[in-house]
Amino acid sequence: MKSTQEFSELRAPFIYRDDEALEKPFQMDQFRRLLAYMARYPRLITGSLIATVGGIAVALVTPYLLGMAIDNAIAPGHRNILVLYAAMLVTLYVINFVATHYRIRFTNWLGQSVIRQLREELFSHVQDLSFDFFDKRPAGSVLVRIMNDVNSLQDLFTNGVINSVTNMFTLVGIVIIMLSLNWKLALVTMIVVPFMFMLSTRLRVMIRRAWQTVRVRLSRINAHLNESIQGVRVTEAYVRQEANQEFFKYMNGDYLNEFRKAVGLSAIFGPVVDLTGAVGTVLLLWYGVHLLSVGDVKVGLLVAFANYLGNFWTPISQLGQVYNQLLVAMASSERIFQYLDTRPSVVDRGQAQALPAIRGEVRFEDVSFEYERGKLALRGVSFVAEAGQTVALVGHTGAGKSTVINLLARFYEPTSGRILIDGADIGAAKLQSLRSQVGIVLQDTFIFSGTIIDNIRYGKPGASDEEVMEAARAVYADEFIVRLEDGYHTQVRERGSRLSMGQRQLLSFARAILADPRILILDEATASIDTHTEQLIQKGLKALLVNRTSFVVAHRLSTIRDADQILVFQDGEIAERGDHAALIQRRGHYRQLVQAQYRFMA
Repeated sequence: MKSTQEFSELRAPFIYRDDEALEKPFQMDQFRRLLAYMARYPRLITGSLIATVGGIAVALVTPYLLGMAIDNAIAPGHRNILVLYAAMLVTLYVINFVATHYRIRFTNWLGQSVIRQLREELFSHVQDLSFDFFDKRPAGSVLVRIMNDVNSLQDLFTNGVINSVTNMFTLVGIVIIMLSLNWKLALVTMIVVPFMFMLSTRLRVMIRRAWQTVRVRLSRINAHLNESIQGVRVTEAYVRQEANQEFFKYMNGDYLNEFRKAVGLSAIFGPVVDLTGAVGTVLLLWYGVHLLSVGDVKVGLLVAFANYLGNFWTPISQLGQVYNQLLVAMASSERIFQYLDTRPSVVDRGQAQALPAIRGEVRFEDVSFEYERGKLALRGVSFVAEAGQTVALVGHTGAGKSTVINLLARFYEPTSGRILIDGADIGAAKLQSLRSQVGIVLQDTFIFSGTIIDNIRYGKPGASDEEVMEAARAVYADEFIVRLEDGYHTQVRERGSRLSMGQRQLLSFARAILADPRILILDEATASIDTHTEQLIQKGLKALLVNRTSFVVAHRLSTIRDADQILVFQDGEIAERGDHAALIQRRGHYRQLVQAQYRFMA
């Protein structure tokens, strides 16, 4: 068994650069962008600010009123006046109670509304991104952005922004009142403020970087969890549970260590402010007693001053906590806005036109493509598929077969060359109008949680139950569906876990056929199906492919004998083309593939 360190080094190359720590300083433009989400809810903002102003007014008036009560009522012994001051203080506390209640209520509504809006916008945007975006990122990393990173903004939106406004106005009000009461005493007690500012500034930089690192570690854990759960069968088959657990233990411990560092740094900020406040209080008592002895101030004023000074350090400490929230939010918002600012590589171009109902003629004209710069996956591919033809794509893995159908469905844009359908360049067509007329059945069939009928209807949401059943019967899926306990309304669970691979493939066939596409793409669609199921599908396909342009990518060459045209790919180029009989007579690469497969099956 490898040590934890050795295992972490083994997996280090697989940690995504997308999750590297961000070292950007605080950016006001980014903060304004966050505030723009709050601006969408003006009524909640107005309610929050009104309640906040009421609370600030009470906080500023109460100490002054208390000081006046001491000097004008308690010291002289005027009970009637003391009752009046007491009534006024009770009224202020009632106002503060009501203002606090509504401030908390409105700010929480505001924060949750913003979080909901941001999460919906991020999810919607991610769904519109092109395939190359997901090629470079694990599903767990994307999940972290939508859930964890958005959730980390919750405290900022719920309390941080409004509390910052409250604390800033409170500080300004306290400073003005203190200077008006006794400017000498106010200046003496604030001598320590510059020192506190220098210390807190250094701490903030360290805290920002620490929380950014924490977000990266959490993202890696989520990515690994997603990968481990989806690959649990492989893990158990190769008895890799212990090694996988060791790596997770390492990642979990690494996250805990970084979190402790970040919390430790954040925890220093409050005590620094408190210590500075304590020094300011000592200066107040020292100089205040002196002024009291020479008659420059009264006891009530000194008590009021002490209250204001106590209230002065509390907002500063809270602003520090808000700043910590802001640092956490900045680390997450940078990552969120990275996604929101990512533009799809495949979009409707300017002046894009809707593709009319197509006949299905497909033409590739000198098409080249590279997934990575400098590494061509296709090299000058040209061919014509007449409307209604079945075109088979064969060749070794990585030869370029799947790339052809990815470009035809316009999941990627060609590096060079053109792809035409009925003479129209698909690059100038609207994506929705193209993909609505192209049906795809992939080898890795994805079945959604829900019922069988809902999964088949996914290809045509408005289809009736009878249409769904007719599509299932066409591909012989009806045979196994009716034997299930609830028939078409059977719950298939996540990814169709209760169905066999062949049954999931049949459902994907029914889903594609229900959509009635003019161009049908079968990408290794029978590679994981048993012989009996394959025979059933072949019967259905003979009827389904009539008058429909079809592209069949298959390793089982027996499934494409009747194809009108077979394109043999090798190293991203078409090495041979023709029907089955012609290619066999040619004694070239295709015949070698057929013979090799027969030897393997024997």
